[in-house]
Amino acid sequence: MNQSIWRVPDLSLRWWPVFLRNLLVWRKLAIPSLVGNIAEPLMWLVAFGYGMGALVGEVHVTTTAGETRVPYILFLASGSICMSAMNAASFEALYSAFSRMHVQKTWDGIMNAPVSLDNIVLAEMLWAAFKSIFTVTAILCVMLALGISASPKLLAAWLVLLGAGITFSCIALIFNALAKGYDFFTYYFTLFLTPMMFLSGVFFPREQLPPPLRAVSDWLPLTNAVELVRPMFMGQWPADGLRDVLVLAAYTVVAFWVALALTRKRFAS
Repeated sequence: MNQSIWRVPDLSLRWWPVFLRNLLVWRKLAIPSLVGNIAEPLMWLVAFGYGMGALVGEVHVTTTAGETRVPYILFLASGSICMSAMNAASFEALYSAFSRMHVQKTWDGIMNAPVSLDNIVLAEMLWAAFKSIFTVTAILCVMLALGISASPKLLAAWLVLLGAGITFSCIALIFNALAKGYDFFTYYFTLFLTPMMFLSGVFFPREQLPPPLRAVSDWLPLTNAVELVRPMFMGQWPADGLRDVLVLAAYTVVAFWVALALTRKRFAS
């Protein structure tokens, strides 16, 4: 009897050997991977933060204490680090996961052992989140060295960024399950991630957006990550943190379930 692809995930601790396998393979390339992952966001930070920041000066930000002005470099840093978490998780859950699933047939080999497809998908999601937080941690260290922020609440921001990495890993795995080749991922980056970068308050306050776009922006996962992280960079707690956490959690649960169902369908066909 065929089981539904939407059945409850069958998960166990057998995801760990898959995660460990990815870690052991990646360990040899850790330094080049780190340099590649942090180079682009740091270039964004330097070019826009210090270059455009000299022209912009300060921007208005609404916090729990009311409206305040913050240096543009701080505004950009708190948004761009969320963008970095999104990009790092997405790249790993798309290109690397697709290589292991489709090109190298690594998943097929793993399933010859007593490891289910559900646990492989879970391991890939957690691995992409790990790569994301690894990148984010390095960028945070650079920001601390530059003196952009020294708030003790950055530790809480680090946990939020880990959660954001998990969320975007789950979303990216949906497209990984649908892809027939690497070119398919262009649609994801061009039609989903890039517009979201400009609508989520990474580069400029969302108050500048027209009301219809602002309403859409309110429910984007990157927006909610930024709304959680930015106040922590300024030493404050988010004004509506519970809502933002619940939105990210909802994206994570739904996206993981959809990704798992589509992956099951792919391997069943």
